[in-house]
Parts: sequence; C-alpha cells; structure tokens
Amino acid sequence: MRKLILLVAACAAVTLWGVAPSQAYDEGPWCAVVNTGKGSVAERCHFRSFEACRQEVISGNRGFCNMNPRWPGYYASPEPRRRAHRKRTRR
Repeated sequence: MRKLILLVAACAAVTLWGVAPSQAYDEGPWCAVVNTGKGSVAERCHFRSFEACRQEVISGNRGFCNMNPRWPGYYASPEPRRRAHRKRTRR
C-alpha cells in the first residue's frame, strides 16, 4: 500500500512540475514571413518590434514583416477615475 501511495505521489509531482507555459507567451505582435526554399514559406511570430522583425528579414532570408493576427494586443491600463463634481450649496 505504501508503494502505491509513493508511486501516485511521484506521478503527481512529475505532472505538476512538468507544466510549461503556453506558446501564446512566446508570440509577439510582429511576424516575419520568410522564404524557406522550393516555394514554401515559414511564419515566425515572436518579434516584439517591427525593427527586430525587419532585421530577421533583411539578414538574408527573403520575406516580409506583417502584424500577427493572433496577437491579442497590449492591454491599456484603464484611465484613472475622476471624482464626480458636486455643486456646492451655501447654508
């Protein structure tokens, strides 16, 4: 019985510690579409800026840069709340 409990605990530990982050974290807002030869292209969408993407494209890989259609965008912080102005009355 102890061996079974130890085996289940070991499997649970390996499963929980083996979790890797999602691939969505590796994607950026820019994609480099490069020619890989023989009429096929590859899309690499991990660039954080247009300049980084452009460097990949002009470094000998023929292709172009475009915006990543799967990029959810940068989340803008909400505007600070403004206080409601009350009309002062004289007493």
